[in-house]
Amino acid sequence: RRGLADHVKLGPGGIREVEFIGQVFQLVRGGHEPELQQRGILPVLALLEAKRCLPAYATRALVEAYRFLRRVENRLQEYEDLQTHALPDDEIGRLRLAGSMGYADWDRFRAALDRHRARVREHFAQVFAAPQRTADAGGGLDAAWNGVLGAHDARAALARAGYRRPDEVHAILERLREGPGRHLDAQGAARLDRLMPLLLGAAARTGDPEETLRRALAVVEAVARRSAYLALLIEQPLALSQFVRLCAASPWIAQYLARHPLLLDELLDPRVLYDPAPRATLERELAERLGQIDPGDLERQMEVLRYFKHAHALRVAATEVTGAVPLMVVSDRLTELAEVILGATLELAWRPFVARHGVPGFRGPGRGRRRRAAGFAIIAYGKLGGIELSHGSDLDLVFLHGGRGEDPYTAGPHPLDNGVFFARLAQRIVHLLTAHTPAGILYEVDTRLRPSGASGLLVTSLEAFAEYQREAAWTWEHQALVRARPVAGDPGIGRRFLEVRREVLCRERDPRVLRREVIEMRARMRRELGSREPGLFDLKQDAGGIADIEFMVQYGVLAWARRESDLLAYPDNVRLLETLARVGVLPPEDAAFLADAYRSYRAAVHRLALQQQPAVVDEREFAAEREGVLRVWRRWLEDGANVDPCVPAPSGGGTG
Repeated sequence: RRGLADHVKLGPGGIREVEFIGQVFQLVRGGHEPELQQRGILPVLALLEAKRCLPAYATRALVEAYRFLRRVENRLQEYEDLQTHALPDDEIGRLRLAGSMGYADWDRFRAALDRHRARVREHFAQVFAAPQRTADAGGGLDAAWNGVLGAHDARAALARAGYRRPDEVHAILERLREGPGRHLDAQGAARLDRLMPLLLGAAARTGDPEETLRRALAVVEAVARRSAYLALLIEQPLALSQFVRLCAASPWIAQYLARHPLLLDELLDPRVLYDPAPRATLERELAERLGQIDPGDLERQMEVLRYFKHAHALRVAATEVTGAVPLMVVSDRLTELAEVILGATLELAWRPFVARHGVPGFRGPGRGRRRRAAGFAIIAYGKLGGIELSHGSDLDLVFLHGGRGEDPYTAGPHPLDNGVFFARLAQRIVHLLTAHTPAGILYEVDTRLRPSGASGLLVTSLEAFAEYQREAAWTWEHQALVRARPVAGDPGIGRRFLEVRREVLCRERDPRVLRREVIEMRARMRRELGSREPGLFDLKQDAGGIADIEFMVQYGVLAWARRESDLLAYPDNVRLLETLARVGVLPPEDAAFLADAYRSYRAAVHRLALQQQPAVVDEREFAAEREGVLRVWRRWLEDGANVDPCVPAPSGGGTG
């Protein structure tokens, strides 16, 4: 750029820099987002904003600057009648250009031009940066990596850089250089040689250099044969710094990147990485991506779904480990992501089935006995139902249909019985979610909460589901219903499910029988699932932990929902605790204490999961929370205080 300060195309903040910003995203992301493979910077910038690759304020500034600069370019070429991009250096030329652009004098025009070019430079600097040095002359990390130094001097260089266990790091580098590094082609080996000093220097500046390096190198080894990823980390300082930062923060994220190396391009812009998309944006983005794929290309659809899920899950994890958002927002975002994926998966499974077999339906009662469409819905239980999803959570799902009636067949070229159609549809949905592809899986799915559990039909008619809940379900199945809600499919089936849920949760129950069965089930879980090692506390299953709070909430709903219908409004524990206090079932101080303890426990579980640790801590941790939870448990359940919630009913069907 030397001597190009007055060049509106090639100079700093000029036309070419705007174009380069778009082109870098096209190069990195265009392979798996083909809509970016087009000419013209303005449509590309609009796409980058829609995909949240660039924030709206950045694209607005770039578009305004680009249009301004193009107008300047056109005016220059009109007057000079040649392909010039240089600003005039004579007074007449300057006044003529300023006037043609609508400015009274040169100074005002130049101020506007400089303002636009400064904005372009600012955003260019966010995406590009000067290439990083391939050596660290002060610390000798390049020599420590490439074997120029002897073992003693290499360890000394590593120690000077900040490594506390240089012997260990030197051994790691030797293994990498003599193992995976020897099997790379010339280009890959050269890129690895450029990257390693940079990576060594960045990891040395973290809190635990050795562990950070170990995690980062697992990713490097996973991607080394696709050396374009190494080039990305070399040429993009922001990407490298975010990569090292996330590896230092979480081994779970490092392993996630190793399994899904395409996600490395998510590190290019921290403004996007640490800003998880809301539901509406997720729905729009996924619909656009799937809409550009041949409807018959199921393999490509599955890959797009997986990359979409992995990319947005990474963004949520990045915000969590850096403390950018609170726990409840993390769960909200992960839950919304799963719901969007489920809706798209249902649509992908539904379309080819209907094309082949027709829409399922039946003849209804009444005059005319008109044929009605039979709906289908996905019901979420557990963490997804309770809006408390965490990283790596399974999806607890139940499938319901409304196709039981006279003449229950699909209306198409290859008709099927409704039950068969919906069973195959549910099997396809589970396959789409759980199938292993080169991009991994979407989610593990657990369908055992359906009527009769693993021995029952995969899909149940709404009528059979209601009958089972009234006549055959155990108390623990009614407890599970507290956290159940429709998340995808026919809204009509979803509404009818909620009516069944209301009916079942509001039924009359003998409070003594209910209390006994809840206590017995929880005692069994403690015995079978609690920590067996002395001195440790299982945050989920030990006495005074998460499950105790969940059981108290479920007991409160089953015991009081008949009188207090507000308890049916929410499936999540925190809002249910608040409601139990508001309607007078729980003392406000008890409800507040349980909600605080619940949030603290869940935050610890999330934190441990991102460190790839089980949800077990020293028993001295959370001692006050445990004792407080057990105190409420004893007072509310075991001592029987505050228990006369409903008119006693004979024990029997549905209670155990």
